[in-house]
Amino acid sequence: MAVTGWLESLRAAEKTALLQDVRKWRVKSTLGALGQWQIEVGEPAPHGAGSLGPELIKESNANPIFMRKDTKMSFQWRIRNLTYPKDVYSVCVDQKERCVVVRTSNKKYYKKFSIPDLDRYQLPLDDSLLSFAYANCTLIISYQKPKEVLLAESELQKELKKVKMAHSSDGDCKTQ
Repeated sequence: MAVTGWLESLRAAEKTALLQDVRKWRVKSTLGALGQWQIEVGEPAPHGAGSLGPELIKESNANPIFMRKDTKMSFQWRIRNLTYPKDVYSVCVDQKERCVVVRTSNKKYYKKFSIPDLDRYQLPLDDSLLSFAYANCTLIISYQKPKEVLLAESELQKELKKVKMAHSSDGDCKTQ
């Protein structure tokens, strides 16, 4: 079954750090070098203030910001900086492409995204488990977790409790 395959791959994976509310992966390239971090849950660390990076262009802070923040009972995505009223938004499941589609009736915003957890466990998407709310210029999309995912996450939590911390000291730093 797909659930046990996923848990076995997590048990075999190298775990470098445990961060609360963040799930990210780093995959090796074809030449063996480590690639960029791919953030699945949580938001990326903010870049330093004033540092524009190599491209010397900074995106507008008024652009919509898409991020995933899960709760215990549901997968949850937040899209910030959306200024239209709630009745403009439409959120539905596209069974053919196995993704969730967010669109506005005024055709100003369109977003398709998949749910990797359901893909991992080869579970179908159900439109009745999908809901959304709107508050403070943020569209909050929730998808209730199926029982199979909840069971797998409890197994994952048991596995993560077995991981030993690198340094469990109280943080005292000795200078030379």
